[in-house]
Amino acid sequence: MMSKPDPDTLFSGGGISFLTGNKSGRFSYGYSTFKGKRASMEDFYETRISEVDGQMVAFFGVFDGHGGSRVAEYLKSNLFNNVSNHPDFVKDPKSAIVEAFKQTDTDYLNEDRGQLKDAGSTASAAFLVGNRLYVANVGDSRVVACRSGSAIPLSIDHKPERSDERERIENAGGFELGVLVVFLLFLVHFGDKLLKPYVVAEPEIQEEEIEVVEFLLLPLAGLWNVVSNKDAVEMVRAISDTETASRNLIQEAYYRGSNDNITCIVVRFNNP
Repeated sequence: MMSKPDPDTLFSGGGISFLTGNKSGRFSYGYSTFKGKRASMEDFYETRISEVDGQMVAFFGVFDGHGGSRVAEYLKSNLFNNVSNHPDFVKDPKSAIVEAFKQTDTDYLNEDRGQLKDAGSTASAAFLVGNRLYVANVGDSRVVACRSGSAIPLSIDHKPERSDERERIENAGGFELGVLVVFLLFLVHFGDKLLKPYVVAEPEIQEEEIEVVEFLLLPLAGLWNVVSNKDAVEMVRAISDTETASRNLIQEAYYRGSNDNITCIVVRFNNP
């Protein structure tokens, strides 16, 4: 049997907050991250709860770096600030998120002159604005919700086998560059200066009412490579503490042979 992840290298934490205007409703969140079998750590995550224009906003994001940790770390430090500082964020979250994601990518490329040009990162994020949830995805770090006990994907992985992704790549001339671009495109959408304009940072966004969501999972590829949506949801349903749930998911991915960094955020909504 495979040994357990070293508790000294598996970092976790969490918190709890009340829903705006509803003191009997609250949400809790837990996160865990583990370098795993990789020589370096390229996963990053961020959790924030703050007030924006008088509105309570919670942010949960996971970032899977490629070619080093530089882009993922940049997203951790800047993405939420750029979204929340957008002048239309509270009144039009979807448009603000799309514009801020693309601007963050541009800002990184402008700042990163002379640095590695083949570094990039996926990004999956959930924004809780009042009682509404906005899930934004760039790349293949899937977000999954539990509704009435069922696993419901809230994002679709950006991979070349998707007909719309293949069409986008073909229209941009990406297939003319050979197999390398085809296989890299589903991994990186922020950064990767050498592959612009074939790699884009425009997110797909799904809006949800939190009243119908039991909990939300934001893992990175190190977990999804070996754990199915259904298995992950069934594991978390049986655990009320979100930090414990996130740690157990990471341990399960490690047991199943994940060779990647493993990171996961669990957000549970305790609606009245």
